[in-house]
Amino acid sequence: MKNKILTAVLVFSIVANISCYRMHASRGGGQTNAPATRTISATDIALHPGYKIEAVATQLNFPSGATFDDKGNLYVIEAGYCYGEVWTVPKLIRIDDKGKKTTIAEGGKNGPWTGVTFYEGNFYIAEGGELEGGKILKVAPSGQISTVVEGLPSVGDHHTNGPVVKDGYIYFGQGTATNSAVVGEDNNSFGWLQRRKDFHDIPCKDIELKGENYESENVLTEAQGDKATTGAFLPFGTPSTPGQVIKGMIPCTGAIMRVPVNGGKIELVAWGLRNPFGLAFSATGDLYVTENSFDDRGSRPVWGTGDVLYKIETDKWYGWPDYSAAVKMENNDEFKPPGKSLVKPVMNKYPNEPPAPAAVFAVHTSADGIDFSKSSSFGFEGEAFVAEFGDMAPNVGKVWDPVGFKVVRVDVNTGVIRDFAVNKGKRNGPASKLKNGGLERPVALKFDANGNNLIVVDFGILTMGAKGAEPRQNTGVIWRISKL
Repeated sequence: MKNKILTAVLVFSIVANISCYRMHASRGGGQTNAPATRTISATDIALHPGYKIEAVATQLNFPSGATFDDKGNLYVIEAGYCYGEVWTVPKLIRIDDKGKKTTIAEGGKNGPWTGVTFYEGNFYIAEGGELEGGKILKVAPSGQISTVVEGLPSVGDHHTNGPVVKDGYIYFGQGTATNSAVVGEDNNSFGWLQRRKDFHDIPCKDIELKGENYESENVLTEAQGDKATTGAFLPFGTPSTPGQVIKGMIPCTGAIMRVPVNGGKIELVAWGLRNPFGLAFSATGDLYVTENSFDDRGSRPVWGTGDVLYKIETDKWYGWPDYSAAVKMENNDEFKPPGKSLVKPVMNKYPNEPPAPAAVFAVHTSADGIDFSKSSSFGFEGEAFVAEFGDMAPNVGKVWDPVGFKVVRVDVNTGVIRDFAVNKGKRNGPASKLKNGGLERPVALKFDANGNNLIVVDFGILTMGAKGAEPRQNTGVIWRISKL
């Protein structure tokens, strides 16, 4: 009898929570009225005991990455693009000890620049490629820009990310075109479907489809009530058939790839990743990557999937678009959006069982930049530090409270995640929502060469309005965390 009563209570509790979720409005971190300018106050940030934080540069325009040259000088990049279809000029900027900014190089209208690293006298930048396709750029200290690789499939929802260099190879991530492999109305809202009507996700190796199709409004016509039927890994309005084989190719979407620093053949490292954003090598030489997981949007919405930290195994498939953090989503209520259908698989066969994650972050965290502490003087040697950009609700799905907007550390051996730098207050959220001068949207971080200082790249104010993302220009900040 007790078991029956307990089961009944659990079922009632789940139903009640889902009902509440459906009834209540979203309260994401970006759902706020933020000022056009920004107040900066390091005292509004709570740190692990024994550490201090200071702002070293302010009024940056969409900063997205940081690195150090061989002399210890700090460099940051400005993205040049932000969701909301806001275009600026991507830049590589040197920042001196007094916070003075000197532009070293400028890019064109093909952002966002998503990451930067320094290797053997040159800078290497991942150019997101919203208009022309992704690129890996080589920038000399003089500012001269050359292209290592171009034509990467990054004109969709997600971009070319990274890079990191090891043993003469540049490793980079390539995000997927879509949320969950099906082009739909949400991709039109992102702005790219009208520009690239035939674009879709590209598998890295041959895959076989189940023939699942999804109906949506035909956003490519002006006829009212016109519908489009679309299958996975196919252009908008193109249905799939059972057993249909989609040929794999390199470069592909949803993958980590590598290329020699002087250019050459692109090689596959791993695939089946939705948006592999932050890449870093540990002291033991293992490659780790943060993956931005599914959203509750589009023709094939997925609910409740946390972002993931993976230790990468070469040539393995990591489960996208039918798994989340090595858990199959087929007929699994855990991933069913309230009031919507269960998630159905789109692939008929799988290359391998997806590897288990090193850690799983909170849903809609947007776990982005990553670096490892390699110094006993800073502390937490061997642990990964991750910048959590924060939710973009309600566009990615509803949240009851802000998620992310902080820096965390991860024990990659146990998967335990702990806060390291977070805004003070009774509730979590960005400074603009809490009405203080702390962190907004940490997007990247980097330890200096001796490992004594952690640079945190804060993208700046990004709110979510009725039409989507609303970034505030010139509100980015570079923070430095060190021991007291």
